[in-house]
Amino acid sequence: MSSRLLVGIVGAGTVALNGIGPLLLGGRQLPERLTGVVSLLAPTLLAALIVTQTFASGTALVVDARVAGVAAAVIAIVLRAPILVVIVVAAVGAAATRALS
Repeated sequence: MSSRLLVGIVGAGTVALNGIGPLLLGGRQLPERLTGVVSLLAPTLLAALIVTQTFASGTALVVDARVAGVAAAVIAIVLRAPILVVIVVAAVGAAATRALS
């Protein structure tokens, strides 16, 4: 399954869940345990997509410039840089690694 198709499926599922939830609940609140689980779904899926896109190429495990870009972004996040700076740092880190290798 291609990554673009997977991202599309996840996006469509997110839209469907956001639309169906209010219809099924009819204004009622979710139980507290379920609210905790639902709040963890989006970050978990995002992390899984990032890891898959960073370390996978088809069915092979790959360590290349993408890993350097994500590592640079993590460092920028730890240093509490603004999100735009994090994106630029990640792009520059990946580009520099590709240029040097």
